[in-house]
Amino acid sequence: MFGIGNPELGVIMLFLFVVFIMFGFPIAFTLMALGVFFGYFAMGDLIFSLLVQRSYSVMTNDVLISIPLFVFMGYVIERANILDRLFRSLQLAAGPVPGALAVATLVTCAIFATATGIVGACVTLMGLLAFPAMLRAGYDVKIAAGVVCAGGCLGILIPPSVMLILYGATAGVSVVKLYAGAFFPGIMLASLYVLYTMIMAVLNPKLAPRLPLEERNVPVGTILWSLATSFLPLALLIGSALGSIIMGLATPSEAAAMGSLGALILASAYRALTLTKLKESVFLTARTTAMVCWLFIGSFTFSAVFAYLGGHEPIEKFVLALNLNTTGFMILAQIIIFVLGWPLEWTEIIVIFMPIFLPLLKTFSVDPLFFGLLVALNIQTSFLSPPVAMAPFYLKGVAPSWVNINDIFRGVMPYMIIVIVSMIMLYTFPQIGLWLPNYVYR
Repeated sequence: MFGIGNPELGVIMLFLFVVFIMFGFPIAFTLMALGVFFGYFAMGDLIFSLLVQRSYSVMTNDVLISIPLFVFMGYVIERANILDRLFRSLQLAAGPVPGALAVATLVTCAIFATATGIVGACVTLMGLLAFPAMLRAGYDVKIAAGVVCAGGCLGILIPPSVMLILYGATAGVSVVKLYAGAFFPGIMLASLYVLYTMIMAVLNPKLAPRLPLEERNVPVGTILWSLATSFLPLALLIGSALGSIIMGLATPSEAAAMGSLGALILASAYRALTLTKLKESVFLTARTTAMVCWLFIGSFTFSAVFAYLGGHEPIEKFVLALNLNTTGFMILAQIIIFVLGWPLEWTEIIVIFMPIFLPLLKTFSVDPLFFGLLVALNIQTSFLSPPVAMAPFYLKGVAPSWVNINDIFRGVMPYMIIVIVSMIMLYTFPQIGLWLPNYVYR
């Protein structure tokens, strides 16, 4: 047995994980396999007891109960075609605005992200619904693709984000405070997306032509009725669920349960809740929840063995040897996370690399809550930046065959720059993210 204090083995363990993931091995089982393999040599048979304990702790974690409930709420809303109604009503409301279809797409994505937090579902549905509509209206492929991909990724940041739940469980930060903290940065990022799109539509109308006159001159009563029957019910559902969390009236799990019930009632009211759709929602929820739970079991096992071997020590020594101040450390950490987003998804970054950064936060006097908000913004890029870039690949899967993946990549680049600008704004004015949790929970 190697025993405790073998940082070289920890570094090898981390390196092998990255290699296996880049070869396409399943994340959760790769984590468990490496954790058990290296743990057996370091700890002997104790590794098997550790694996059982980690499995039990994940299954009884109160924080994680909210994940299947929020996911179920999202899938019910998705299957009930509520997104279609929402997009149509916002399209009518945004008619006179420059780049109306793109603006309606971004607002729909932001609302749907708030309701579900499921990136793949949002990008795919908007790729089927809004992307063809923009192309038919003469929109440039790149701006149409950028709007769908960037807007679809807002579910990573805007509550009820599953990523925030995982970060909170990993970093020991209150999920309720993370939700409150992420609210305004999420609105800020979505607003910057909308502002950029409108400016581009004004500067170059060929990128986003105005809608025909008959689609812009819609009676106000028609617009209000359309919003009242699509936007308002969903807004009330989201507001009641997230508002009860932020105001401290309910735990995330209780609010998620209330949101799931509200989604069922809303789908029934629209006469879109069938037994088949309900079965699909339950099945997809079970599959997503199983993936998250096994990911947590694998990551906890991997992290425990990694810490036992002292794998974080060389990294900590390297960072401390750079003699950085707090700003320098934050810049370095975010650059590393940004680069990791090229080959890896956000799940690997949160469950494997966050535990490496977390011990350094105290050294540099960084609030884990604030760090988590910056990471949530930064991880938007892991869905947008090649070579993984899941959002462009989701869109390519449902886009017309003539749409080139390189055009989609070029379309998302300006929105990646906007994400970086948002991070700079949040770091410069931290109260954007900290004011609400400090005000509500002071």
